[in-house]
Amino acid sequence: MYDENGAVLADFMVIFPGLKKKPNRLIHEITEEIHRVLTSFGDTVVFAELNVAINLLWVSIRPVDGVRFEISEALRSRIPSARIVSHL
Repeated sequence: MYDENGAVLADFMVIFPGLKKKPNRLIHEITEEIHRVLTSFGDTVVFAELNVAINLLWVSIRPVDGVRFEISEALRSRIPSARIVSHL
């Protein structure tokens, strides 16, 4: 994936085991928490998609050294079940 200026973006995925089986209220709260964490990284996060059906968050970021781990750790600190599963 590329940003608006044609620069290559980095991607990673985070899995939230059992998310789809949680009550809708809790899914909404977790979604809001994910949004808060991702927006705290400003324009470093370019795209994010949460697919509740497969318990997976896809995140595209500007290639900043170490930021994917900062983001995944920030998610884990707020949502302990979050697990980084892949990065490209």
